[in-house]
Amino acid sequence: MPTAPPTALDRMLSVLLCPVCSAPLEAVERTLRCPARHSFDIARQGYVGLLTGHRGPATADSPAMVRARTAFLDAGHYAPLAAALATRAAALAPTPDATILDAGTGTGHYLAAVLDALPSATGLGLDTSSHALRSTARIHPRAAAATWDVWRPLPLRPDSVHLLLNVFAPRNAPEFHRVLHPTGTLLVVTPTPTHLQELRTSLNLLNVDPAKEDRLHQTLSATFRREATQTLEYVAPLATADVLNLVTMTPSAHHISPDALRTRAAALPNPQPVTFSFTVSTFRPLS
Repeated sequence: MPTAPPTALDRMLSVLLCPVCSAPLEAVERTLRCPARHSFDIARQGYVGLLTGHRGPATADSPAMVRARTAFLDAGHYAPLAAALATRAAALAPTPDATILDAGTGTGHYLAAVLDALPSATGLGLDTSSHALRSTARIHPRAAAATWDVWRPLPLRPDSVHLLLNVFAPRNAPEFHRVLHPTGTLLVVTPTPTHLQELRTSLNLLNVDPAKEDRLHQTLSATFRREATQTLEYVAPLATADVLNLVTMTPSAHHISPDALRTRAAALPNPQPVTFSFTVSTFRPLS
């Protein structure tokens, strides 16, 4: 009887470590286990629950946020950003069978785009939201997914990652440096101050700190050098439903009630032109 081809999770076992004792993991039925018998369930949706017994932060994506994010991204509004990341990744991956880590992956949208650009690569998406990871685990045949808090030591071998994606997510610079191969690359995406500028006042959205890029550099400068920076900016018309999904999928959703959001969004032009503006920064690890 032919043997089933290895899954993305099977391929990631050479990289993953037990988050309790840092020993290697192996797949045993519907779990991952280490020699010390620490065990982590593989959910029926395909992601691994590495944060066993750990309550995720209140900022983790809720089911409503995941639905909104999926609808908004599937509509293609951030397609230029996904394409830019995929192009950059294809040019920077040091080996065709690269291991890609998406730290703070959300639904895995950008990880899937990068994997499409690297046909022999395998990816792992980490996120605190099990709701989001249900999508990540299914979004691409070469993508694995696991619950994890990026602020904690990463359950990965040193020097095991060739390309590390960090899109609108927290940055753990020492751990990113530890797991990234010396020839690897860190790709960071942050919003610029003009991002969503047409919506900020009318919908009471959170502002982007004008010093965000300076703080990014300060956070990473001890362990990384910035190699390149690209600004991507475009204006697109958003229907009222798109505006609602956009706000609901962001941290601004924690600062406005759904009723107030619907009322304010209904008062906007339909469609509403909106500026999307991002900085894509490339970093190399310092030796």
